[in-house]
Amino acid sequence: MHGQKHMLSARRKSLLADYSTDLGQLMSRSRSEAALRAAKIESDAASRTKSEFLANMSHELRTPLNAIIGFSEFIQHIAATGKPSEKTGEYAEHIAGAGRHLLNIISDILDISKIESGTFTLSTEMYGLRELIDACTVLIEPRVREKNQILEIKADRDLPVVPVDVRRIKQVLINLLSNAHKFTPEGGRIVLVATRAPDGGATVAVADTGIGMSDEQLAYAMTPFGQVQSSYARGHEGTGLGLPIAAALARLHGGEFHVHSEPGKGTTVFFTLPPQTPDQSASSTPPSSNQGLLQ
Repeated sequence: MHGQKHMLSARRKSLLADYSTDLGQLMSRSRSEAALRAAKIESDAASRTKSEFLANMSHELRTPLNAIIGFSEFIQHIAATGKPSEKTGEYAEHIAGAGRHLLNIISDILDISKIESGTFTLSTEMYGLRELIDACTVLIEPRVREKNQILEIKADRDLPVVPVDVRRIKQVLINLLSNAHKFTPEGGRIVLVATRAPDGGATVAVADTGIGMSDEQLAYAMTPFGQVQSSYARGHEGTGLGLPIAAALARLHGGEFHVHSEPGKGTTVFFTLPPQTPDQSASSTPPSSNQGLLQ
């Protein structure tokens, strides 16, 4: 009797062990299948997004290329006939403008590709933030005037010298100011605020009274290769990669990047720049600052 009980107990333990093993394998297989499905959905979404990006880019690339080819052919025709034309200079200006637009598109695509692949590098030097702001606002002011917009600069008088890649931080500022100008209607207001942080770094914000974005549009606009086909960017020239590139460049500098937006109430974007280190302070001679827009 005792032996039968022992055999029954052993059989139950064996069945329980088999059941536990089977259940564990089933759960593991189920988790693996769920992970595979999620990975496939993510992969399909990424592939679809990039395909949509390339489809939209075909229009962005062909438009300036067609302009370059078309106006070049006009000039060739004028040269072939031997008849001078007042239109030659105008055509050449159109070619130059289309070429610059095409270069900007290609540069944006190359930048975001390098950032995503982790091969993007910065050339950092000590530079006055006030001078950076002056240089960028001078470039955007003519476009702002064309739309009868108001551009206000509110900056601390003691803005710091910061360790930055000058060309890239200019790119961030120009992207933000250009977006504010582009998506703000005629007569709207754009404000750039720059303050010195307690640690010696800086915070820069660009706010506008433009069309704004919903949370969904904002999430899409911050996704590389995703925002070009959104309703937010449709009807406006450019790749739409400005925000993702600006965010990535600010973070590569060791700063933060945040966007707040509401439909019909405008958008505010701000980023931070870290302070110089003692080593940088001892070894650097900052450039003299212009006494320009921020006086």
